[in-house]
Amino acid sequence: MRILDKYILKKYFTTFIFTLLILIPITVAIDISEKYSKFLDHADLGVGEIISNYYIPFIINYGNTFMPLALFISTILFTSKLASNTEIVAIHSAGIPYKRFLKPYLLGAILIGLISLTANHFLLNKSNKTLEAFDEAYIRREKKTKTYVNEASLQLSENDIVYFKRFTFSRNHGTNFSYQHFDGLNLKYILTGRTIKWNTKDSTYTITNYAKRWIGEKNDSIESGRKLDTTFNFMPKDLLYVDYLAIEMASPELYAHIKESENRGVKNLNKYKVELYSRTTLPVSSIILTVIAVSLASRKRRGGIGINLAVGVSLMFLYVFFMKVTEVLGASATYNPLFMVWIPNILFGIIAVYLYFKAKK
Repeated sequence: MRILDKYILKKYFTTFIFTLLILIPITVAIDISEKYSKFLDHADLGVGEIISNYYIPFIINYGNTFMPLALFISTILFTSKLASNTEIVAIHSAGIPYKRFLKPYLLGAILIGLISLTANHFLLNKSNKTLEAFDEAYIRREKKTKTYVNEASLQLSENDIVYFKRFTFSRNHGTNFSYQHFDGLNLKYILTGRTIKWNTKDSTYTITNYAKRWIGEKNDSIESGRKLDTTFNFMPKDLLYVDYLAIEMASPELYAHIKESENRGVKNLNKYKVELYSRTTLPVSSIILTVIAVSLASRKRRGGIGINLAVGVSLMFLYVFFMKVTEVLGASATYNPLFMVWIPNILFGIIAVYLYFKAKK
């Protein structure tokens, strides 16, 4: 590795860490000013618990969220400083082409992107789970957990489907239950009940006022009764599809959950898919934003660092705006979540290529 590479990488990482260490304390201070009254409402809540169960996960979560912003701002700051000191002119005068000058920036962006990618897919779910548990226990006025579902259906296998008019999770109790077994497209067996209850002790279901019907080619047979204990290969939690649960799963678990839910006939899982896909798009953005930042800041301007910083921050917030809009659109059932999540990177990737060739000239 050349002296130039070491020099730029050192500037790259130190300025990035410095910028991140400025942004995070500001965010924590703002959050404390908003939440301290809620902390005081709980006499049993100590400072140690607040720090360990709330602010440490909070810092990890928001540090990862602010990573592209901190990376972008820090790259503009130190590259503009290099340009204002005519160091970039000296680099080019030494015969080093722009493509070679960009190499250490890309190495730094790839390294930070890989760290963020690993954290997003395998580590952040643990801090998110701790943060959500603390938030629900001490901060949130209303519980986010669903207490019931209406018109719930679940495909247990290729040939088996269950349906509930309503299921209440606090009592593990459902109404207007129906279980249907198919042979291809032909209905072979149906079990209905007025109510159904999950028994946690032995993992069985108790159905009241039930009716069994076997459908034959010529004659049907029917059996009915007041009470029936039976088993099914699902649990009440399988009926619960809450959006915030996605951030509490590592990516392999989230991917398996999406596939299993699709096999069971859950209609709209786009919010889960957006969460899964965005864990990759955010780290990739570090490379795109680094190229944009270097291309903007590598030229010496009359306005100095201020002009570069203003243009860069405007582009950065435009990127964040597009990212949030496309995530919301991707979560709806109308749009393809994979395409919508990648739109900001595609658009800003085009901008990065344009600015690169313009700066190269």
